Parts: sequence; structure tokens; C-alpha cells
Amino acid sequence: MILIADSGSTKTNWHLSGKGRQKSITCQTAGINPYYQTKEEILNTLSEASVVQQEGIRQIHFYGAGCANPEKNAVLEGALRAYFQVDKIEVTSDLLAAARSLCRRAEGVVAILGTGSNSGYYDGSMIRQHVPPLGFILGDEGSGAVMGRQLVSDLLKNQMPEYLQARFLEMFGQTAVDIMEQVYRKPFPNRYLASFTPFLSRYIQEEPVYSLVKNAFLFFFKRNIDQYPRARYLPVHFTGSIAWHFSAVLKEAARECSYTPGEIIQDPMKGLIEFHRNFNRKL
Repeated sequence: MILIADSGSTKTNWHLSGKGRQKSITCQTAGINPYYQTKEEILNTLSEASVVQQEGIRQIHFYGAGCANPEKNAVLEGALRAYFQVDKIEVTSDLLAAARSLCRRAEGVVAILGTGSNSGYYDGSMIRQHVPPLGFILGDEGSGAVMGRQLVSDLLKNQMPEYLQARFLEMFGQTAVDIMEQVYRKPFPNRYLASFTPFLSRYIQEEPVYSLVKNAFLFFFKRNIDQYPRARYLPVHFTGSIAWHFSAVLKEAARECSYTPGEIIQDPMKGLIEFHRNFNRKL
């Protein structure tokens, strides 16, 4: 049986599938990111996944945010190996998950816009060009964390109309003190900031909100996609909750930057399942 995991900073989707009559099982746990979690914390999260109680798992393909560094990957692989007792384990980036899901074995430019962001040029086998995302403080342009950060900053610095400030307080009940405490003193501030994006979705027709979202996407294209020469000739494909929920604005920003928006999917799992069914022996 093959276990596939697609993990972002907020959540991890698990899919266990076998051959013939073996039943497929799916579940969801909290996000797993070796940049923010120790081996022990990762093991605690694994215990939440119902799929890990199944016997007969022969290989694991774990795609995750924060899994582009060999040292960090070793931490995650160690946790997976300790928990599952499986020899064949592939730990690789969520960007390769996006590429395999959206492009299969074809050339393409892919991007992830979720809690964080990422992008790269895929040659049909490997990610050949990659601009480092750098996290929500130094990068992650176009992500939910960065949009949320900009939103609360604008609200607290009175850069948004008073009626939007009032609606934000009504929707979340978060004061400046609450926000500062969560961002600067609590774990996973990126998840916390991204949790405000439903406000952006609800009020996207309001000009200040629309401008915030569109400018975030324009900045993403400028600082990331502009660095891939092939992006001028290929569609740019997207996955992630932010890309999905704000797809209309994303497409407009792409065309304004002279790019052709390609397929936009909420998460890559369906494509990954098909990829591993068709190409697993070739990996």
C-alpha cells in the first residue's frame, strides 16, 4: 500500500491506497513543517492520523512545506521511519507535489499560494529553477500569511476605512493587543495571520480589500515568476487555498503581468494519486 501526504503549514492531507479491492483511506491532521517542529512534535501529529493505524504500508511519499532542505528532511524522515517502520520513504517539497499533480511528466511553471507561497520551473522530472520563498517575514509574496499580515497592519494603522475596521472586529473580536500577542509570542504566527483571509474573501468587492489582494499577487509575479524565462511561453499553474478562493483576481493579475494563467486547483492530492498510479515504478 502507498501512503501519500501533502502537507502545508496549516494542514496535512493523507491518502492511503492499495491495489485491487484494498480500500482507499483519507484523513487530515495539523500541518507538519520540520522548520518549526521537532521530531517529537512531528510524532505527536502523526498519532492524529487514522491512516497510520493501517497495516501493510510499503512506501511513503511525503510532500511538505519546509521540505527542501536535506537537514530538515532528515528530521522528518526520521520521524516517519520511527513511526511507520517502512523502508521506502520519499520526503520532498510541496513544490514537487504541485508539479507532479499539475504537470505529471510535462514541462511547466507551477506555484503554490496557500498559507505560504512557492514557485518553480519543472522540466517534467525535476524542479530546475526555484526562487526561495523565505517565509512570511522575508518573502511568501501572495500568500495567506502575508495578506493577513498586510490586512491587520492596515487596519491597526488606520489605512482601512472605519467601516471595515468595525466589520473586522465584529467578525474576529481581535484587538491590537490580541494580535500582537499572537504574532510575537505564540507559535505558528503564519497560520494565525492566514486565518484572517476569509475577511478578504467576504469583502473582496470593497476597493481597499480588492487592491490589497491584487497587489499581493502582482508582487508575487514580480519577485518570483519574472525570474523564470520559460514562464513567458508556458501557462503558469497554481495550487493552494489562496489561489483557489481568489482565482478571479489571480487571473487578472497574471494577465496584467503578461502571463497566461493555467490550471488552478485547491490542493494537489487528486493529481498526486494519479501520478503515483501511473509513474510510481519510474521514480
